[in-house]
Amino acid sequence: MADLSILHVDMDAFYVEVERQDDSSLIGKPVIVGGDSERGVVASASYEARSMGVRSAMSSVVARNLCPDAVFVRSNFSRYREVSRQVHQILYSVTPELEPIALDEAFLDVGGAHKLFGSSEEIAWQIRNDVHETVGLDCSVGVASSKLLAKLASVAAKPQADPDGVKPGLGVFVVFQNEADDFLKKHPVEALWGVGRVTLKKLKGLGINSVGDLAAAPRELLVRELGASHGHHLSNLSQGIDAREVDSDRERKSISHEETFASDVYERDVLVSEIIRLSDAVSSRAREQGLAGRTVHLKVRQPDMSYVTRSVTLEGAVNTLPEIAGKATDLLAQLDLQQGVRLLGVGLSKLVSPGPEQLTFSGVEGTNSGWGKLSVAMDRIRQKYGSSAIGPGFPR
Repeated sequence: MADLSILHVDMDAFYVEVERQDDSSLIGKPVIVGGDSERGVVASASYEARSMGVRSAMSSVVARNLCPDAVFVRSNFSRYREVSRQVHQILYSVTPELEPIALDEAFLDVGGAHKLFGSSEEIAWQIRNDVHETVGLDCSVGVASSKLLAKLASVAAKPQADPDGVKPGLGVFVVFQNEADDFLKKHPVEALWGVGRVTLKKLKGLGINSVGDLAAAPRELLVRELGASHGHHLSNLSQGIDAREVDSDRERKSISHEETFASDVYERDVLVSEIIRLSDAVSSRAREQGLAGRTVHLKVRQPDMSYVTRSVTLEGAVNTLPEIAGKATDLLAQLDLQQGVRLLGVGLSKLVSPGPEQLTFSGVEGTNSGWGKLSVAMDRIRQKYGSSAIGPGFPR
């Protein structure tokens, strides 16, 4: 177990289970978190709904046809972020080597925690138990020698939903070194990072259906068909080559939040709604730390694993929702979204600790502006009643 230092912790149906905590009448029912309008998209689905074929990022219309009895619940990301912070506190109690990937998942490197807490497998079970006892939710934990294998292992540990019903998961799944090759190559090729809808179609056209098929394919063929960067990337992953380390240092020079979607998102209005939620988290955190920033960043990861980033630097420092979301939305308008979006992130950098006179709100300086006053009021409400007490609204 000495080399199996990477853990991937993934909450089970996180959004749905948080909603069930707040409304026990939803327990046992097929629940879909997301909008139920014609333009709505599934953000998360309970395992009961998944057994009917419902999946994240699916059109709500399609989801309703597959699962007519589903209960739709509108997303409450302020609440999800609040619970996510509680889970992260538990993870940080094990190791500072933590890399949050989304609200409901994170990588850990527990190589330095073995003397205190035992083997990686023992740490995985302890995390699962602590999350359940402290937060009241279940998580699945993958244990392996790399991020790729740990991620796939956490999926193997999860409950399984199919037309016959829902089967309990293992909770923890360990990929031992002598079993890693067989474990990896039996997966469908779309299980790999970077195999989105477009890439999958190309690979299927080449007769590549499994990771094993991909591993057997000549690297030159993949480079020619997918491009140099993407071809080498997927060839390496199929061979189990993944040297990425857990990155616990990526947010120290900036304040950012990002969301990794379960499936690629193509709808611009869905991305704009997510930008608003992410900007609310960034602005709230900045004000909590007494900071503001002059540069707003937008980060997009495409299905081929390539990153596209855009940024804009302002004359004055900002730390309110409309300022950050407005600029990030302008940056999104510059991007071609035809390939889809796998990850979306909003950040704030060039941080300063400004006096009230240095803050800018829609061209109006000082905290006497409307958004300055409203931001202060929102912070006070959250401090008193919790971070989910107030959040951005969205038109129906």
